Amino acid sequence: MSHHIVEATDLRFTYPDGHQAINGISFLLRHGESVGIIGANGAGKTTLLMLMLGVLLPTSGNVRVGEVEVTRKTLPIIRQKMGMVFQDPDDQLFMTTVYDDVAFGPRNYQLEEAEVERRVVAALETVGILHLRDRPPFKLSGGEKRAAAIASVLSMQPDILVMDEPSASLDPRARRRVIRQLQSFEHIKIITSHDLDMILELCERTIVLQGGRIAADGPSAEILSNPDLLEACGLELPLTLQSCPLCGNGGSRR
Repeated sequence: MSHHIVEATDLRFTYPDGHQAINGISFLLRHGESVGIIGANGAGKTTLLMLMLGVLLPTSGNVRVGEVEVTRKTLPIIRQKMGMVFQDPDDQLFMTTVYDDVAFGPRNYQLEEAEVERRVVAALETVGILHLRDRPPFKLSGGEKRAAAIASVLSMQPDILVMDEPSASLDPRARRRVIRQLQSFEHIKIITSHDLDMILELCERTIVLQGGRIAADGPSAEILSNPDLLEACGLELPLTLQSCPLCGNGGSRR
């Protein structure tokens, strides 16, 4: 079995108030896949991410990352394999400079400072903000903060990149830049988003959640062009696939 996989088997999770957020989910993600996880609010997307990362532990069933089951004891290993970029970059950036934020993870691994610098510079170059290395994160724009948050994960060299609403609060140019950055990541990408146009562009595969279950799992082009399925799950067609109200023609992908 490849070490670059994520597998959920009959995964279930119930919150203390009795709400069953995840109800029997199973899937297998393989090396190189880019997978979108979509659904209406309350469908279970965030809970599923938290279970994959070990922030929450399942009521029953399990998640495996490579050969390792996600448990309290294995969390240090899981956190090396999976890197998550949060919806709000301010939750991830807390040091006095961008450089120190991106260096925080590698330094926690007690790497030599020369290796830390190599990783930081490579990560900042990948997202195009090396020139901001000495800036305080709170002085960055929304797009720059998002790039810095991505860099802070890339510096850990994860096999799997998890992103929660990566295009939230971004202007069109910053959104386009984030999409290009994500396209360059070669390992598994798991992206939750209400931005279905971005999912259509970035993800070859889409998993649709409804009521804590998988309502559909397949090629993004098929799932995201199925208006009946999306409507039944509280979603709409991506804007690029909707008819233009002015000319009556369907949209086209950029």
